[in-house]
Amino acid sequence: MSDVQAHTLGPIGHAPMRRSASIRRTTSIDVFWPGGYGSAGHFHGIGRDIYSDSPNSAPQTLALQRFEAVVSPEREIARLSTVPARPSITALVGLNAGSQLRKALDGALAEDLANSAPLYLLLDDLAGASLVANWAWSRWGDGWLSQFIPISDALALEQRRSRMTGVCTGFAEGSSAIMDIRGELHDARAVPALAHPDDPTGWHKLPASSGVTMRRARRIDVWHEDGCLQIEAMFQDSASTPDGGRMAVHEYGLQATANAQSGELLTLIAQPRVLPYPECPAAAGNVSRLIGSPLAGLRQQVLVALRRELGCTHLNDALRALAEVPALAACI
Repeated sequence: MSDVQAHTLGPIGHAPMRRSASIRRTTSIDVFWPGGYGSAGHFHGIGRDIYSDSPNSAPQTLALQRFEAVVSPEREIARLSTVPARPSITALVGLNAGSQLRKALDGALAEDLANSAPLYLLLDDLAGASLVANWAWSRWGDGWLSQFIPISDALALEQRRSRMTGVCTGFAEGSSAIMDIRGELHDARAVPALAHPDDPTGWHKLPASSGVTMRRARRIDVWHEDGCLQIEAMFQDSASTPDGGRMAVHEYGLQATANAQSGELLTLIAQPRVLPYPECPAAAGNVSRLIGSPLAGLRQQVLVALRRELGCTHLNDALRALAEVPALAACI
């Protein structure tokens, strides 16, 4: 398989119909702001694993886990609870939901990490979801921009350059992303519902919502075919819109095969579907650096092989989640 060219392909659309003898993990983090713009975000996370005998049979639920969190505008975790309960998560309250959370998470959820439980993936995703969440307000007016441009454009541009240059492919030196301090070049695409209309049980039930909301969603499908482990995954950040639809700012599709015994990656294609800037899709051409890596080690290996300008923050998030595949495959 060859890597994709540097352009976006458009939204994936509904999830495919479930395959026979397959495992599917779906996760979602929905964010609401009961106090309005500038208030704390309320994060509702759901993760579900199902086994399907066939596309037409009711799926067997293997795992269903949840979390709820309240995160301040400064991204401090004010409250956190999980189902099933995990008393150790009290260590996460008070932390910044970015790097501090990810550093502490392995210790707080050591057993969930070892078991590749949905709860670990959900809370690991809280870091990225809390970073992106405020973008949802951009679908409902321009007032949100004031928090990012409180000073002169020239000074804001210099600060953006110094803070962001080189953090990823999209923010390489001289990129349009660095220059676009007002979000005027920012691209987003309308996306349909995640569940296939002919297979509504293929996705877990999503929270009812109205008004301004943001959602981070994942799907990972795993099955055996042609003597290999087959993997298809997607990753999406989307927001509600006043007309009742949804707009995505980030979406990737992944297709991979792996050795069924060793878990070693044999092929890997990343499909940049929706991304905010024209430079962003170039990172997908670098995923071949991961060929030969064991799936179980991808959380660490992705950060080494696709660091800084070689990677995309959101592509890396999508790829790191493939570390869950060996545990999912063991259920087939």
